[in-house]
Amino acid sequence: MNDVTRILNAIEQGDTGAAEALLPLVYEELRILARQKLIQERPGHTLQPTALVHEVYLRLLGPEPANWKNRAHFFYAAAEAMRRILIDNARP
Repeated sequence: MNDVTRILNAIEQGDTGAAEALLPLVYEELRILARQKLIQERPGHTLQPTALVHEVYLRLLGPEPANWKNRAHFFYAAAEAMRRILIDNARP
């Protein structure tokens, strides 16, 4: 079990400090994912990768964080959340 999976399990168990420990471990990979998603969007998009990462992180670790099975499940959920944010942002 890697560090991210251990921290996700701690979050599920109610460890309030675990969410703070998670961000440094996943931040750069989330930025890469955000850049990949934004490349697929129309030119001149107003969202930047950093803003997209922050929005996703807030959604994933909001008042009621989801139950992620492992690191891969967390990043799948992050990718899906990014897609939804970009769809919402594209709507008038």
